[in-house]
Amino acid sequence: MEKIKCICVMRELLKALSELENQLVTTYGISLNEAMVLCSIGGETVAAGTIVERTGMTPSHASKTISLIEKKEMVARFLGKQDKRQMYFTLTGKGKGCLEEIKKQGINVPELLQPLFDSYSENL
Repeated sequence: MEKIKCICVMRELLKALSELENQLVTTYGISLNEAMVLCSIGGETVAAGTIVERTGMTPSHASKTISLIEKKEMVARFLGKQDKRQMYFTLTGKGKGCLEEIKKQGINVPELLQPLFDSYSENL
């Protein structure tokens, strides 16, 4: 019975994350993954590997997400100065503006996720 309970809790967690993502898409025009990439870049210029590390995405998923926000003109791509094979990413004015709007206006955190957000804030 305990295994079934775990699956049921995961279902509720996925519904809460879906609700969170729907708010992001409706309010800011970006998905949860796109928002995570914007946050992982922040005010820095970072390599793709850093984005993968910070978001927990696979390299191919991160690459697809980066491409999506590049098309939305929120991220700029640069070749490395020492190693021309290395790609670096930075937020454009549009990307910074979107991130600032999210910080300023926020999003409504689903009730199920609120304890996680509260404990995260306490650890900052």
